Amino acid sequence: MKKTLSVLATIAALSLTAACGSGNNGNQASGAAASAGGSPSGSGAAQESASSPPKKVELKIFLGGLDRFREQFDSYFEKFAEKEKADKNIEVTFNSEYPGEDSASQILKTRLATGDVPDVFGLHAVNDIPSFYKAGYLTDMTDQPFAGKLLEGIKPLVSIDGKVVAVPMESLSWGFLYNKKIFSDLGLTPPSTLSEMKDVVQKLKENKVTPFLLSYKEDWIPQLFLPLTVGGLVNSSHPDFIEKMNSGQGSFSELQEMFDIIDLVNANGTSRAFEVGNDDGAADFANGKAAMWVMGTWDADAILKANPDASFGTAALPINDDPKASMIDVSVSTALAVPPNSKNKEVATDLLNFILDDQASNDLYQSLKFNPVSKNHTFKPYPWVEDANVYIDKGLSYQDPVIPTAVKDEVGKALQSYYDKKMSKEDVIKDLDKTWKDAIAANK
Repeated sequence: MKKTLSVLATIAALSLTAACGSGNNGNQASGAAASAGGSPSGSGAAQESASSPPKKVELKIFLGGLDRFREQFDSYFEKFAEKEKADKNIEVTFNSEYPGEDSASQILKTRLATGDVPDVFGLHAVNDIPSFYKAGYLTDMTDQPFAGKLLEGIKPLVSIDGKVVAVPMESLSWGFLYNKKIFSDLGLTPPSTLSEMKDVVQKLKENKVTPFLLSYKEDWIPQLFLPLTVGGLVNSSHPDFIEKMNSGQGSFSELQEMFDIIDLVNANGTSRAFEVGNDDGAADFANGKAAMWVMGTWDADAILKANPDASFGTAALPINDDPKASMIDVSVSTALAVPPNSKNKEVATDLLNFILDDQASNDLYQSLKFNPVSKNHTFKPYPWVEDANVYIDKGLSYQDPVIPTAVKDEVGKALQSYYDKKMSKEDVIKDLDKTWKDAIAANK
């Protein structure tokens, strides 16, 4: 009898447990259904969403030439991951690459051409957008929130055919850098003509100061003479030069005066030019080893890391004795884009929008020492930006000249050889003329 009662008690307990379980499941189902039907509480659906496992996404990021900013970018990407997890329950991790400036462009083009595409990649806005757009590597981002935030002067630099295709990072106003303390101590001001530059060089040498820092280990650095000289001449005395080159009717022999400033710099620079690259150059300039450096403001962060007390400014590089030809180059270099065939396009697009987040992006751009690019950027421009704005306000600026990438790549190597006396001016001119013609033929 006791055994029978025990069995009955057990069966009753199991039935009660099953009933309770069924009641719980029924309540959850009812809650979900009520939520779908517009129930005021919706608690069942919220609990279900909160308990669901996050979707996991690994974003492949390719940022060529930006290794010096790795810490800032990696930190910002983690902030994005936190936001994406909170907003969309997507758990984002990153596979980030920061290849060097010299090899990055070719690696990226090979990846894109073979289908091994990153989800987000960096490109040079002026140099790369036309060819990348033609090849179908860029997604139209015109309808994304970040596009509506861009400053009017910046938007065209990351647009083509009326479409915004990238987020601008480095908005640049540049010429050459000069040591403000050295100039102030010697009573010097930035020259506006080549003759004035020669006087500055003479005064510096008289006071045992090396006029120019030479850092030609990496060929992209001597390449900087090309946009500065061509830009100044095209926007003053040779307005049709690029048009003529593109039609096969021009020659760099028309711009032979570009070598005048190159020769002056090379003859009055630091030694060991081929042993000094960008990083060493930034440290040397920061510590006063030369008074001037033909370099852009993108190196501001590296200079201040080497010497937080460094005082430097930017000025237009004189190329002849026409002060109106001494102009500031206004450009967007690094921009971020998403390829149409990204495997994680939605999350990658979210990241591009977060790059110009109304609050967080102020700290990012300021930490990178970049110029404001968004209507919502409220941080104060840096002194070197204000230096450039003096020229811009006087109408002494131009948009970075559109020169084939192949020519820019070639001129760096050619000017290294020119400095090393392995090529003459005539050799450089012939080399650049041929490279430009080949580039035009290849793009037809």
